[in-house]
Amino acid sequence: MSALPRSYNPFAEDDDEDVAPAGPGGAGGADRQRFLQQEVLRRSAATADSTTRSLSLLYESERIGVAASEELIRQGEALKRTEQMVDKMDQDLKTSQRHINSIKSVWGGLVNYFKAKPPESKPEQNGAPEYYTNSRLKEAMTSSKEQESKYQESHPNLRKLDNSDNDFNKADLVSSVQRDAYPKNQQLRAYHQKIDNNLDEMSSGLSRLKSLALGLQTEIEEQDDMLDRLTKKVETLDVNIKNTDRKVRQL
Repeated sequence: MSALPRSYNPFAEDDDEDVAPAGPGGAGGADRQRFLQQEVLRRSAATADSTTRSLSLLYESERIGVAASEELIRQGEALKRTEQMVDKMDQDLKTSQRHINSIKSVWGGLVNYFKAKPPESKPEQNGAPEYYTNSRLKEAMTSSKEQESKYQESHPNLRKLDNSDNDFNKADLVSSVQRDAYPKNQQLRAYHQKIDNNLDEMSSGLSRLKSLALGLQTEIEEQDDMLDRLTKKVETLDVNIKNTDRKVRQL
């Protein structure tokens, strides 16, 4: 009874597949060799497809992250405009209170009559800094937006009709050292190269996603501070409006 050695490699010699081993059981050994070859190719193809799907999901996650970042930036700009409006209302309210006080006081009214009209000034910011998107988020968004073409290529509904997903037709760009590390079988080598390329792209994509997440975290923290500051201003403005309304009713 013949047995295959434990270190048997079905891809060691491609030319030996057509030659059946001599002796009893030779045909069975050739069938087992073909079966092992097909099984290795099937598993390699499944692994390559799995990494391709994972890479596609990674590109889609980047696209969603960029969309969330853009929406967060628009929210920050809206908060800044709201804070400026609140500052303007507070300044107008102070002006109204001075007029009310002058109306209640005869002396104050005479002073305001002969006093020159003060020049209009910009609303006080009350400690509100200018709003700028943090640089970390900007850089992360720019880097992720550059992957839009890859997202469209990997998406099954956006993929171009002439875009071939067969890596066997692509030029072999790996160095001679890397080429020696791959199997000699051409089809199996193509699968291994595709898996390695996908893993490299996934590593880069995860790095970009990390930068995007850190940028979002920084932006959210800055907007939280803006919301706290805006909340205090609105509460103060509400109290001043009630006081002004009470003074008007007393006239």
